[in-house]
Amino acid sequence: MSEQKPITDVPDGHTRFVTTRQMKPNEKGFVGYETVWESFQKEAEYETPKKP
Repeated sequence: MSEQKPITDVPDGHTRFVTTRQMKPNEKGFVGYETVWESFQKEAEYETPKKP
């Protein structure tokens, strides 16, 4: 059987709107990644148009 390598921590990845973090391994040993999106659009409050 092949030996498993010890799991190494990966540093957080940062871009302009996205942050990626390494998650803890699950019971099967799978290590996933969590992606956090930052909002890059601002929502303006709706104003009713003026009557002509």
